[in-house]
Amino acid sequence: MRTEILYTIEAWIAVFVALFAVGYIWPTLVYPAGVMLTWLLTTSVLLAASRIGARHLLRTARGRGLDTKRLAIAGTGQLAHHVARTIAKNNWMGFRAVGLFDHRQPIGEAGPRNRTETSESLRSVVDLAKNGEVDTVFIALPTSQCAGEIDTLIEALGDTTASVYLLQDRRRSRLPWLSRSGEAESGESESDTIPRPLRHDPLHRCWMEIGGIPAISVFETPFLGASGWLKRLEDIVISTIALSLLAVPMIAIAIAVKHSSPGPILFKQRRYGLAGEKIEVWKFRSMTVCEDGDEVIQARRTDPRVTPFGAFIRRTSLDELPQFINVLLGSMSIVGPRPHAVSHNEHYRKLVGGYMLRHKVKPGITGLAQINGWRGETDTIEKMAKRVEFDLDYIRNWSLWMDMTIVARTLTTGFSGKNAF
Repeated sequence: MRTEILYTIEAWIAVFVALFAVGYIWPTLVYPAGVMLTWLLTTSVLLAASRIGARHLLRTARGRGLDTKRLAIAGTGQLAHHVARTIAKNNWMGFRAVGLFDHRQPIGEAGPRNRTETSESLRSVVDLAKNGEVDTVFIALPTSQCAGEIDTLIEALGDTTASVYLLQDRRRSRLPWLSRSGEAESGESESDTIPRPLRHDPLHRCWMEIGGIPAISVFETPFLGASGWLKRLEDIVISTIALSLLAVPMIAIAIAVKHSSPGPILFKQRRYGLAGEKIEVWKFRSMTVCEDGDEVIQARRTDPRVTPFGAFIRRTSLDELPQFINVLLGSMSIVGPRPHAVSHNEHYRKLVGGYMLRHKVKPGITGLAQINGWRGETDTIEKMAKRVEFDLDYIRNWSLWMDMTIVARTLTTGFSGKNAF
């Protein structure tokens, strides 16, 4: 906390000096010396107080089990125990360890250990993550001895929505991805030290320290801290404006849907949202059926289930307008990977690597894949794989500017196209 307050005050002093310099260039902007001094001191105190207050509230909430992530630690060595003890002593960090999982084969099992496969204990980490019983996984295995196991474990965790971090005991070796000099000092190349997945672009690169131990992300959401608040503010502002402007057209579409064929106005379907949680996505009904079971057939060209008016609103994407309500309520976002039916999710996650990582962010009304032409029916695995590729690129490279660009391109070209049917 002391370090955080020190950096905050340093940043404020730098801003104050810059403003003071601007005041000398434009004298009309200069306040009396007493006012400026009071402003400098008062703002410093208020900034420090706000940081201390936020920390205190966070400690209190997390001490009572609120805003806490369930953590599994892969490894049982000194590094894993050090991190587990640190987390146990500091519940304000927001983690609750569910256990340490051994990478070694059970004692007494005959035969040499095959390091290219995870042991039963590490497989249980993957099972917990798939079942939604673990939110974060720290991998605390020695990279020099267990590279194959780490590689296999990370690949398996790619079929979950858990955040994954790789720990490195810097008391023994430097992190080669943070310092190129570490490679020369240790005499090891980066490829010898880092498992294969880390030599590729991770889902979102960030790092934290746990008791002095660096933890670098392999799979993580970009919407942490201020970025998450900014993303939510963007969703609230745009969805509010959209619903205000589109209220009358939506009423007209609702009346037309009701008179076009028997059935409800809205089609509500279960889909996977953030962290793989099931959400209910709203659309204007465009078919004579409302499928939401274990088997959902995707719409095809000249699909007999699509009503004449439904074909029009599907072709122009007007059937998607009720999803602005989903965005305002918080289950969806304006921009993000498009949500798929639950049955489709369970089918494609077995066929497309990293498919479930799409759910590290909220699903969106539009997305990077859609403005690049990858929308509509996914009648081949290659089409779904390409869509997932764009979705993961969006998560890796997210910025507010990217969101605005995707929204602008959707308004100009994304509402219709050859795959909109």
